[in-house]
Amino acid sequence: MGTRKKVHAFVRVKPTDDFAHEMIRYGDDNKTIDIHLKKDIRRGVVNNQQTDWSFKLDGVLHDASQDLVYEKVAKDVVSQALDGYNGTIMCYGQTGAGKTYTMTGATENYKHRGILPRALQQVFRMIEERPTYAITVRVSYLEIYNENLFDLLSTLPYVGPSVTPMTIVENSQGVFIKGLSVHLTSQEEDAFSLLFEGETNRIIASHTMNKNSSRSHCIFTIYLEAHSRTLSEEKYITSKINLVDLAGSERLGKSGSEGRVLKEATYINKSLSFLEQAIIALGDQKRDHIPFRQCKLTHSLKDSLGGNCNMVLVTNIYGEAAQLEETLSSLRFASRMKLVTTEPAINEKYDAERMVKNLEKELALLKQELAIHDSLTNRTFVTYDPMDEIQIAEINSQVRRYLEGTLDEIDIINLRQIKEVFNQFRVVLSQQEQEVESTLRRKYTLIDKNDFAAISAVQKAGLVDVDGHLVGEPEGQSFGLGVAPFSNKPGKKAKSKKTSKEPLSSSAKKEGASSPVSAKDLDMVSTSKTQLVPSSKDGDVKDMLLRDRETSSIEPPLSDSPKEELRPIRSDTPPSKPVAFEEFKNERGSEINRIFKENKSILNERRKRASETTQHINAIKREIDVTKEALNFQKSLREKQGEYENKGLMIIDEEEFLLILKLKDLKKQYRSEYQDLRDLRAEIQYCQRLVDQCRHRLLMEFDIWYNESFVIPEDIQMALKPGGSIQPGMVSTNRIVSLGEDDQDKFSQLQQRVLPEGHDSISFYNAKVKTEQKHNYLKTMMGLQQAHRK
Repeated sequence: MGTRKKVHAFVRVKPTDDFAHEMIRYGDDNKTIDIHLKKDIRRGVVNNQQTDWSFKLDGVLHDASQDLVYEKVAKDVVSQALDGYNGTIMCYGQTGAGKTYTMTGATENYKHRGILPRALQQVFRMIEERPTYAITVRVSYLEIYNENLFDLLSTLPYVGPSVTPMTIVENSQGVFIKGLSVHLTSQEEDAFSLLFEGETNRIIASHTMNKNSSRSHCIFTIYLEAHSRTLSEEKYITSKINLVDLAGSERLGKSGSEGRVLKEATYINKSLSFLEQAIIALGDQKRDHIPFRQCKLTHSLKDSLGGNCNMVLVTNIYGEAAQLEETLSSLRFASRMKLVTTEPAINEKYDAERMVKNLEKELALLKQELAIHDSLTNRTFVTYDPMDEIQIAEINSQVRRYLEGTLDEIDIINLRQIKEVFNQFRVVLSQQEQEVESTLRRKYTLIDKNDFAAISAVQKAGLVDVDGHLVGEPEGQSFGLGVAPFSNKPGKKAKSKKTSKEPLSSSAKKEGASSPVSAKDLDMVSTSKTQLVPSSKDGDVKDMLLRDRETSSIEPPLSDSPKEELRPIRSDTPPSKPVAFEEFKNERGSEINRIFKENKSILNERRKRASETTQHINAIKREIDVTKEALNFQKSLREKQGEYENKGLMIIDEEEFLLILKLKDLKKQYRSEYQDLRDLRAEIQYCQRLVDQCRHRLLMEFDIWYNESFVIPEDIQMALKPGGSIQPGMVSTNRIVSLGEDDQDKFSQLQQRVLPEGHDSISFYNAKVKTEQKHNYLKTMMGLQQAHRK
């Protein structure tokens, strides 16, 4: 079980112009709120009336934005829900104090959305950050109205109204509502659509305290289930987040409720009274019985109130003196809620199907081990447990000693040990390959054996003589030139011939350098593709190579075969990519290069026009400022000299009148030029995207062409030609029709540019628009049906 923790309680004060500063004060720690009342002098001299209260809470949210409220109240609860902890967030307070605004927010404005839509958004954002888990999200929306249960999502076409009334059921798993529809949501927009659908079905009414007063308690529940994508993982976690928007308590004398609204207020106050009784009982450690079954609200929240969950209460209050009595009552409820303790724990479950598969695999493995155990003899000790790190390290040591020759054989114990031995062989081999490769790269520079220009540069550098023999240095700083054939495996010492004319130095022998070979030996090794040159003179050799390639062009020897003479000759030394890129743009990539240049020229022209328009706008703005100053001067001069009126109309001189007309024309011109500038910026953004696409396409086509022309071997190149056995999957340039975006890309760009909140708000507004379109369609159809009946 988890550790017990207190319920967190916050207070949010509704902004008002008539705030009672003398009666309500906040502590410096932003967690204390003090209430002060003046004594009623009508009670006489002896007056024991309490005038001061102080409430210590987890936070006072005064003039707090929706972002700050969610950060303080709900972010941690939602984050822990994806780790398997249940969570409950409840809004309580007087009617009209801002509970629904705190929980749901203004659905018309993305910036003013409340805790509920932000929690949905955070859930899907965190799911994207956990690719190793398959997380499913389901939601339900329950309404408790006049002690009756209703499904706010029953209006969906695939749900429909329930025949049997919904009931609250308890079992070993907790409390759930029988008959309440639960909806699977795979993306953020679907979850918002369900939220907006439920919001349109809530029951509200108007009275003197609140124009849109919620007349019911609503519970929006998010169900999470996370499975590991590892097939062997049989555990999975479940959790749920209850977001409770309670109806507001109200005094009938102040609200002026009558008729149906009066009946609703009676049920609301009654259920809130039972909720307070349950909270008092939970806060009393001596109480054994908690009255959860007194009303539907407390019964449905039984596992949330003091149960296995992280619970947070947000108490909404007024800051006006006229509502101070209701404010005190709400703060008392928040203080009692802080006395309640919960015991959150991770909800872990086991997947029965995965458990069976894992047990079957384990059983098969044990049978194999027992079979080997029975077939072996003289085995006194056999273990069937998985190997630990110490045993694996011992096997690694045995493998290394076996390879070095200090150990004759490795004892076989069981199947797991055999598999681990082969695994350690692979590990040791990989380490040796890396060591050999790093040593060679540190000592030598690789040169293509068929690169005659490179060999000529090495000869000019004095590393090899004209006969192909290595030139050594007797001072102990000698170097070696050798061939590393592919047949030699890493980790083995290659046997090579030693020449008497070029002996190796002692330092080269210690480093394991290969013996020098003659030019005749170089030709005989057909499998070799590289030559090794010491890294001590890398800079000089590379400079020689570059100079030699620029000044010399050595043609490879022609073959004696008549068929080989008919084949196109391809240079063994591919050109540098900058040179090849220029050739590609003039030949195969000429069409896409032309499109790229045209788009770039259009982009530069639009940028030039935008710059000129900006300069013109700035000039108009400066002229407007000068005209305004002159007009203000004329007005002040007219006021000093005296103003003239004729039949109630102010008379101004001709100069001031001309300034007014000029200012009007300048503003009109400014607006026109600014609109043109906005259009130009949109065109620049569109052209920039086209240029980027063309550039990407050009580089991609060049890489394919370069690989096919210079990198692919000749035998494969012949197969790729027309009539060969392999057909290249290339897109010819004459099929390039357009590189622009489709309509969906344009619409997505338009959304990101127009919506002030950017990409994150797209799902929110899309769901809002779809819900409004659906309800407008239903209203239109109902109106047509009624008109048809008449």
